[in-house]
Amino acid sequence: QVQLVESGGGLVQAGGSLRLSCIASGRTFSNNAMGWFRQAPGKEREFVAAINWSGGSTYYPDSVKGRFTISRDNAKNTVYLQMNSLKAEDTAVYYCAAAIRFTHIITAVRGYDYWGQGTQVTVSS
Repeated sequence: QVQLVESGGGLVQAGGSLRLSCIASGRTFSNNAMGWFRQAPGKEREFVAAINWSGGSTYYPDSVKGRFTISRDNAKNTVYLQMNSLKAEDTAVYYCAAAIRFTHIITAVRGYDYWGQGTQVTVSS
């Protein structure tokens, strides 16, 4: 079993930056593919970023490509999401997720097995 705890959310002005952290415990962290998702009120949970087991491969949707960066530090059991050039439409609850069945990049919600509690990101225009 994997436990995930996100932190780092808050209020930021459009054009600003924010760095989210996700600390994992309960299972060997380095064996898992990891991802970030977000969900705004009335919206489906949306894929934001994914990273493979080693951190050597990442993937982003067009909505955040060039602005967001996912990274991981397996020695610290932590995955990060650096968010730059934030827009009002980035406002959502952001969730960290772990895919215990895969080591490669996964983008679908159904591919992930464990989820954090979420951290609110609000971008003012």
